[in-house]
Amino acid sequence: MTGFSDIIRGLDWSVPITFVMSVIPALICISFHEMCHGAAAYLLGDDTARKQGRLSMNPLRHIDPVGLLMLIIFKFGWAKPVSVDMRRFRHPKRGMALTALAGPVSNLVLAAVVLFLYGLLYKSLNGGEWGDRILTLLELTAWLSIGLGIFNLIPIPPLDGSKVLFALLPDSVYLKLMRYERYGMIIMLALVLLGVVGGPLTDASAYVYDKLFHAAQWAYDLTV
Repeated sequence: MTGFSDIIRGLDWSVPITFVMSVIPALICISFHEMCHGAAAYLLGDDTARKQGRLSMNPLRHIDPVGLLMLIIFKFGWAKPVSVDMRRFRHPKRGMALTALAGPVSNLVLAAVVLFLYGLLYKSLNGGEWGDRILTLLELTAWLSIGLGIFNLIPIPPLDGSKVLFALLPDSVYLKLMRYERYGMIIMLALVLLGVVGGPLTDASAYVYDKLFHAAQWAYDLTV
């Protein structure tokens, strides 16, 4: 038994710990994003997402394996889309646009809240091994949440930005563009892998992160 304990203590846990600390923030950001899509649709009159169990923070209900991997590696990704029946909205196109916008907006709100917690806990956690890991976890959650929100604002279907943009178009054009939604992700994936959108998205995420970090500074000032 002692020998086995020595082996366990001698293992290098840095890799699995780093992996877990990357996956957990990604799952939180994706789950919150999709849950807020479903909640917005429900409040606007469509209960499809509720019936499918998507009003939940359970990541198993939301993750798309490829999108999760992209979020972990490239800091930009997506989840399994929430089903929406726009016919149940009083104003279908406006309802679809608001439902789509709920995801990215929720990610920015989540990032602000997480950064506030970062500032609030910084003084008590900074310097300890596990304290530093918790702070890193909060930082990464905020960064990924911002990246997920901004990425989804790109107006290429099926990303949320396309649904907001399409809502401004005439009905005939809107319905025609929605038919090609399934091809949009292939285009988006190619753009990410080719590095076409990575630079601008990183710059935009860094800009928003700097602005939202004021929440961390404000919270920190409350503790000193």
